[in-house]
Amino acid sequence: MTRKKSSSKAWLRQHHSDPYVQRAQREGYRSRACYKLLELQERECLIRPGMTVLDLGAAPGGWSQVAVKLVGHAGCVAASDLLPMEPIPGVAFVQGDFTDPEVFEQVAGLLDQNAADLVISDMAPNMSGMSAIDQPRSMYLVELALELAQQVLRPGGCFVSKVFQGEGFEQLLQHCRAGFARVRTRKPAASRPGSRELYLVARDWRGIPTPETGH
Repeated sequence: MTRKKSSSKAWLRQHHSDPYVQRAQREGYRSRACYKLLELQERECLIRPGMTVLDLGAAPGGWSQVAVKLVGHAGCVAASDLLPMEPIPGVAFVQGDFTDPEVFEQVAGLLDQNAADLVISDMAPNMSGMSAIDQPRSMYLVELALELAQQVLRPGGCFVSKVFQGEGFEQLLQHCRAGFARVRTRKPAASRPGSRELYLVARDWRGIPTPETGH
């Protein structure tokens, strides 16, 4: 118990001294994660005015804050998470497990009958510190997000997700390349040093290849 308390205190000290945490507090963002999406946006130009964006694992709402500013009044941002999220003006939110058919229908309904231009996910499991446990959990979340994206993306749409290097990573890249024209990974500066965290950027959704056509 003492060791756990000591590690928790050390994490809190590191967290509060983190320049991205301090910047988020100054600039009114809900989490330091917003700067990861902002850097991806600067490098990839993912979000444009008028787009329809779906944010998975959205709480506490940092990525949704970024997205709703970038899509503007003509755009649409829908968000979902197992956890509650304080309202964000312009963001429609559903709390629940999006793999549940009823929740999925609610999430799809938030898109105003429009297919999504972009699906973004910053989901990660509660980390145990044991790679043999954490890696399969994290890959499972990415796979769930990708599966949903394949259902709601319009042709030409994009998918962005947090992913951790390790077992299953290369297979995930191959899976994405089968349905998207361009797939790459990015390591934003706001990702913590030493973390295996990367962001998968898959562009130009072409659909799932069929055995008959191969495309």
